[in-house]
Amino acid sequence: MNKLKRCPWPGEDPLMIEYHDTEWGVPLHDDRKIYEFIVLESMQAGLSWATILRKRENFRAAFKDFDPRVVAEFSRGDLARLLEDPGIIRNRLKIEAAISNAQAFLAVQKEFGTFDKYMWQFVGGKPIRHRFRVISKIPSTSPESDRFSKDLKQRGFKFVGSTIVYSHMQATGMINDHLISCFRY
Repeated sequence: MNKLKRCPWPGEDPLMIEYHDTEWGVPLHDDRKIYEFIVLESMQAGLSWATILRKRENFRAAFKDFDPRVVAEFSRGDLARLLEDPGIIRNRLKIEAAISNAQAFLAVQKEFGTFDKYMWQFVGGKPIRHRFRVISKIPSTSPESDRFSKDLKQRGFKFVGSTIVYSHMQATGMINDHLISCFRY
């Protein structure tokens, strides 16, 4: 399988290759997985995605399998526990954002029925499929991520700037940024 032509960003890292080959750019419609990516993308700010992937299982345990209903109820004791957990990113602002974002996530679910329905409206319900030949042409934001980010912020979400949201859109398949030479394109 490593002989396949793929995007260059996973390099030779088996975890990154697995993520690229099976998740990145695949349209996602499961609310719990969507919340997981919101947490992971916000935790990535200023760090490498490889670092986040290596800690993913630790995040999954620390954030109760990314159940937004449970995380929304986290107490000060839970915050203290998370700040002491060496298996995750121990940034107070990011952890507090994960908790408050769970609360905002639930409010969106209540308004729209699912977060999925809300999220996909920013791309008209179907993936944007770019046709890039080189990785340097892939943008870090788009008009869609700008609008999505702005709306999330108005709803009380934190760590959801346009660049983070664009990464989220790539991860959840709202945007297909696999190079046209990649077997996943």
